[in-house]
Parts: sequence; C-alpha cells; structure tokens
Amino acid sequence: MLVAVNIFLIIALGYLFGSIPTAIIMGKALRGIDIREHGSGNAGGTNVFRVLGWKPGVAVILIDMLKGAIATIFVPRLVLSALPIEPIYLSLLAGFAAIAGHIWTIFAHFRGGKGVGTAAGMLFGLVPIAATICLAIFFIIAFATRYVSLASMTAAVALPLVNGILEFAFNQPQPAALHILSIILALLIVFTHRSNIKRLLNGTENRFGQKQTG
Repeated sequence: MLVAVNIFLIIALGYLFGSIPTAIIMGKALRGIDIREHGSGNAGGTNVFRVLGWKPGVAVILIDMLKGAIATIFVPRLVLSALPIEPIYLSLLAGFAAIAGHIWTIFAHFRGGKGVGTAAGMLFGLVPIAATICLAIFFIIAFATRYVSLASMTAAVALPLVNGILEFAFNQPQPAALHILSIILALLIVFTHRSNIKRLLNGTENRFGQKQTG
C-alpha cells in the first residue's frame, strides 16, 4: 500500500511541477494578456518569443526545461520511504508526468503548451548525451528551415534512433523502458504539433522570427 501511495505521490508532484503555466504567467505579468489568445495560440516558449520578445521567450523555455529536470531528478527523492523499484523508472514516471502537466495543465483549464521544453529538461536529466544530440538536431533544422515546429518534431522523432545508436553502436546500455518512453514521447510531440503539421502542408506555418500568425 505504501509503495502505491509513494508512486502516486511521485506522479502527482511531477504533474504539478509540469503544470506551472510559465507562458501564461509571463503573458499576464508583462502585458496582462492570455498568451493563448495571441500569436499561434499556444502556451509555450515559441509563442512567447513571437508575442512578447526574445527575452521572455528564452526565460519561458528555460523555466519549462527546468520543470522537466526538477521533476525527473528531484521529485523521486521526495518519496516517503525507499521503494523496491529502480530509480530510473521513478524518474521516467515523474518526468513524463511533468510533460503531461505542461500539455494539460490543471492551472489553466488543461490548455498548456506542446511539451517540447519540459521534455528536453527531462531528457537532460535522464540521458544528457542523447538530449544534447537531439538539441543539435533541433538547431540544425530550425536554422536551416526557420520552422521551430518542424525542428521540434524532427528532434523528437530522432530520439529513439539516437538512443538505439548509443546503446548498440557505442555500448551504452539503457533500460527497455527508456526506449519505449522515447517512442511514446516522439509520438506525443508529433500529436501536439498536429495543427502545425497541417500548416506546414498548407504552406501557412510561421517561420522563426515571423510575428504574424498562420
């Protein structure tokens, strides 16, 4: 019973950390607006960058990453007693709960961001080498195409491949659960970008640095 309570506590705390609506708070604090009613309508760092400027945008992205990292690294340590479970699995639970909280935040009618920043923070807490490679892929695609959405999806889809290469080609064993999570995470990021996919196909997606909506 105590094990179940502690696992629930880890998931709940991870979700609550992820649910902190950074972009919405920034919009209210700086301009008294709901960021979801401006720009692309998304409560994420990219939209804050577009609507409020690069400094608030960078701040939101870093805080969103911090949410994922805190949930992954520190939340599992707050359990009331030692659990007969490998720490990596507790970190996976807490980190994924934080991503879910960011996307479906309880503090803003379950309308949050797309999970990319929080997912990046979780990955840096779990697999920093793979996270760094995926971040490099993100920047390459972003600067080559100026589509942040495309860069985000490409980096997410690359994650399972990067994890597999690191394990089988460079002898860095990883739990099977991490491979499964990376696939689920890639699918989730693509899912949260489904409106962006439509705009990309229609040629109406916003490019980086473009202020008008599409």
